Amino acid sequence: MAKRTPSNPWTKPAGAPVQGKAIPRPRRTAEVQSYLPELFRGMAITMRHFFKNTKEMMLGQKPDPVLEALNEGVTTICYPEEKRPYPERFRGLHRLTLRDDGSPRCVACLCCSTACPAQCIHIEAGEYGEGDKRRGYERFPKTFVIDELRCIFCGFCVEACPCDAIRMDTGIHATPYDSREQFIYRKDLLMEFTGRDGSRKSANPRHEPGDPTHPGLSREQMDH
Repeated sequence: MAKRTPSNPWTKPAGAPVQGKAIPRPRRTAEVQSYLPELFRGMAITMRHFFKNTKEMMLGQKPDPVLEALNEGVTTICYPEEKRPYPERFRGLHRLTLRDDGSPRCVACLCCSTACPAQCIHIEAGEYGEGDKRRGYERFPKTFVIDELRCIFCGFCVEACPCDAIRMDTGIHATPYDSREQFIYRKDLLMEFTGRDGSRKSANPRHEPGDPTHPGLSREQMDH
């Protein structure tokens, strides 16, 4: 009668058990078991790097952490004394651009607060006084508040603003404060921030009502 072969190919074939190969235990001398020689070698390497890096930092020979990040030595950026250069399109803290008279260019249209997905912008609109040529068709922000903790720095507010009144070109990231109130940026603080070039104005010209280049209508140009 023929012997049946197992249907499972992974089944161990019948027969004598497989004999394992004995591996001798490695010999450990007293020097190896004490760990002291290797401990001293490791401390010697640590102290050599310590004194070498200290000398480079004291003499100003530290490698540039950006351009020479793969070189030997300390290539860590020591923030805040050292900062990594941000790209030109980096979205930093917000700022409000100003007009020639120092007032914010914001007209309180609420486009930025409406477009904000995090709902971190709060604006209270105000009307100009009697006799002002801007009264009736343009408003100003009595209150302009941004909660930088809720902001996700998406830049939607900058894209939505029709007056180029809000920008994120300061090149500054949020400061690690120790209280929530310090992350509430109000209008006065937002007006103090400048762009990377130090200017508080916008590169886009502002055509005020009454100017020959103003594209809109003023109260004097309307029929009512």
